[in-house]
Amino acid sequence: MATSRRVWLAGALCGAAGLWIGAAVVTGCRAPARTAAAPFRVMTYNIHHGEGLDGRVDLERIAAVIREHRADIVALQEVDKGVRRTAGRDFPTELAALTGMTCLFRNNFAYQGGEYGNALLTRFPVRHWTNTPLRMLRAGEQRGVLQAVLEVQGRELLVLNTHLDYRRDDAERLANVAQFREILAGYPGLPAVVAGDFNDLPGSRTWAAMAAEFDDVWPLAGAGEGFTFPSARPERRIDYQWRRKGSPLRPRRAWVPGSDASDHRSLVVEWEWE
Repeated sequence: MATSRRVWLAGALCGAAGLWIGAAVVTGCRAPARTAAAPFRVMTYNIHHGEGLDGRVDLERIAAVIREHRADIVALQEVDKGVRRTAGRDFPTELAALTGMTCLFRNNFAYQGGEYGNALLTRFPVRHWTNTPLRMLRAGEQRGVLQAVLEVQGRELLVLNTHLDYRRDDAERLANVAQFREILAGYPGLPAVVAGDFNDLPGSRTWAAMAAEFDDVWPLAGAGEGFTFPSARPERRIDYQWRRKGSPLRPRRAWVPGSDASDHRSLVVEWEWE
């Protein structure tokens, strides 16, 4: 769905924190990006609607993980906006204020009187962005893939943020991976990073389908197993960052910070342009 030209500015952190584009919201004021010579960091984080292992909803804990690891781009999954279970709070606006970053959010699933979907925080200028609903093969939660073209140190980078179906039958995940390839065809030659919760393991059919088009970043830059779930005692690697094959990007290092702010741990990758 293409974004419209209708723009609305509203006040929040440092005076300008809301940009309404069609049905989507862009919030936050942009913090200075790093210099062109510096590496930049991408984080993916399933925040479990801000609920930590103690059962409390605390977005400050989520923001603290982001700030501590100095992420420049953050792909967030399971984000609430106006949902009853989180007291109708506007998570995209709050996270933008807590991190000082621009926030892109698009609803995927109407839930408890509000919106539930993926969000992207960024310190870099946003050139354009949209969201695509993912194909559903059976009843359940509607999912999506948020796509943003960012200007990162003078070069365009496509970032895809997604959260795939969790059920044992992988047919829907495989259909969604095929859809990612269709989306990429609309951005020929553009460097791309795909981040998110894939709800499947390395070596699975979902992983193999992704590996045909992308490089799994953890084996390139991480050390150890890279487990991200469950956060209390991780035993599975289901959260990923992928690099479009041929992209002029090099992952310098990757790590999984420990935290009790969500039922997932985040995954951080430090990138540099080749």
